[in-house]
Amino acid sequence: MARIVMKFGGTSMAGTERIRNVASRVKREVDAGNEVAVVVSAMSGETDRLVGYCREASPLADPAEYDVVVAAGEQITSGLLAITLQSLGVKARSWLGWQLPIRTSSAHSVARIEDIETAAILASMAAGEVAVVPGFQGLTADDRVTTLGRGGSDTSAVAMAAALKADRCDIYTDVDGVYTTDPRIVPRARKLHRINYEEMLELASVGAKVLQTRSVELAMKEKVVVQVLSSFSDAPGTLVVDEDDEMEQELIAGIVADKGEAKVTLVGVPDKPGAVAGIF
Repeated sequence: MARIVMKFGGTSMAGTERIRNVASRVKREVDAGNEVAVVVSAMSGETDRLVGYCREASPLADPAEYDVVVAAGEQITSGLLAITLQSLGVKARSWLGWQLPIRTSSAHSVARIEDIETAAILASMAAGEVAVVPGFQGLTADDRVTTLGRGGSDTSAVAMAAALKADRCDIYTDVDGVYTTDPRIVPRARKLHRINYEEMLELASVGAKVLQTRSVELAMKEKVVVQVLSSFSDAPGTLVVDEDDEMEQELIAGIVADKGEAKVTLVGVPDKPGAVAGIF
């Protein structure tokens, strides 16, 4: 029996049909005899919608109240997943950030996790109950709701895996692993079966969108084994692990492309002071 944290992103949770797919994947792990905690993101596009409401209400919204609003998306998906699991005969309940609690710094909208109290959730999991936890949110020392910043659910999942001493943190996305480069641009891109923390951190920091940078930093610090998988296929994923002797020592692990940049070459520019400044 293993203890696993499963994390599902916004695309995976986008609507009741996809939530049923997520529930079936969670049930498969439960049926295999594993203890399971699930961390969920808001439905795709929901956080942007909530942020828009805040901006319409006030361009200078109170950061603490802003967090109350934008944290609601994950609360909805955690409850919906718990309901769906129950309908499949799986014991499950949601645990909101303040119920555990997940303690964070007081930097609203960019808070950092400081501690997670796990006694209650471990007892629940030991009794065969799946714990469904909303990502992206926590609680300050003075009991105000906080959020961790965009993409913070990945960090929530890794932190939960570290706190629960999980055997693995499975992060489900809309891709089936980490590739040597973007397969939508380079059809011959090769999926990596394993990549070490340092390489994954480097790729994430320069634009690879598979994992959020903070989550990789935390996984490296806490030595959490992370596996990147697809919510929409059963293809083997990519393990993000500490470097070991079994790993091939490749000079280049991957290449990241930024489609938001362009190169412009100008010819015939007069060789005189101010010419380039005038062009710009």
